[in-house]
Amino acid sequence: MGKKSSSSSSSVLLSNSKNKNVWIRSNRFVLLIIGFVLLTCFFLDRQSLARDHQVEVSILNEELSDLRSQLEDLTTQLKDSGIDIPISDTKRKMKEEEEDDPISVERREKVKEAMLHAWTCYEKYAWGHDELQPQTRNGIDSFGGLGATLVDSLDTLFIMGLHEQFQRARDWIANSLDFNKNYDASVFETSIRVVGGLLSAYDLSGDKIFLDKARDIADRLLPAWNTPSGIPYNTINLAQGNPHNPGWTGGNSILADSATEQLEFIALSQRTKEPKYQQKVENVIRELHKNFPADGLLPIYINPHTGMSTHSVITFGAMGDR
Repeated sequence: MGKKSSSSSSSVLLSNSKNKNVWIRSNRFVLLIIGFVLLTCFFLDRQSLARDHQVEVSILNEELSDLRSQLEDLTTQLKDSGIDIPISDTKRKMKEEEEDDPISVERREKVKEAMLHAWTCYEKYAWGHDELQPQTRNGIDSFGGLGATLVDSLDTLFIMGLHEQFQRARDWIANSLDFNKNYDASVFETSIRVVGGLLSAYDLSGDKIFLDKARDIADRLLPAWNTPSGIPYNTINLAQGNPHNPGWTGGNSILADSATEQLEFIALSQRTKEPKYQQKVENVIRELHKNFPADGLLPIYINPHTGMSTHSVITFGAMGDR
């Protein structure tokens, strides 16, 4: 009797165990199916978004082309009819109103006073250095001694009408600014601060010394783009011309540092009539467009030899934000 009861209990336990295993396997199978369906939907949705984006861009380009054609036809018709195309007077009126507005005048003067205070201290304590340390009142060369503050401030001085200060800065650039330095410069920082600052000063003043200096430093940066993919190294020695990437990137180039020199280098090509600067930076955009999906989600680490990324995050923050 006891043996039979024990046997029955074992049979029930075995049956329950089998049922439990079947239930677990069934649930796993269901979860696998759900996961597969979700992944399929995700990839299909991503591809659909990319296709929709391409269609929208294509439609907008067609509309833009049509509008340009219509504008050209209208302009031609007006010229053939001897009718002058009216020029908007809105900007002039706004400028006059701003100049006559006491509040705007007061605000401009306060901003100008702040700039004069900062600039006067820089001239007194850190002239020719990259930055002023306000507490110790001495200059430091955190950008290799390229006069970063001075060059970066040229356009502000000119626009504010601080022409005496601008002229002193101009003379320092003409007589003392030397780029032949054994210094590993950031291609990005040097492009936006030095090349950009010099080009802005040239556009505002027309003084050729600024264009000559911009060309000098840009020529020293150009070897950074001499990679198999055209994606530039992010650091280069200004005297020796040796480009490389910092060790902490694992030999990779940073997206934000590699794909944001277009403005300065295209502008330099336009002003010097030398296409080499524009060709280098436009090739970067073509390479990125070729190697990465159309949804615009680019990784922050890119191999300058292959133009691809083996592992990387995608971010709108640091290293991907420019």
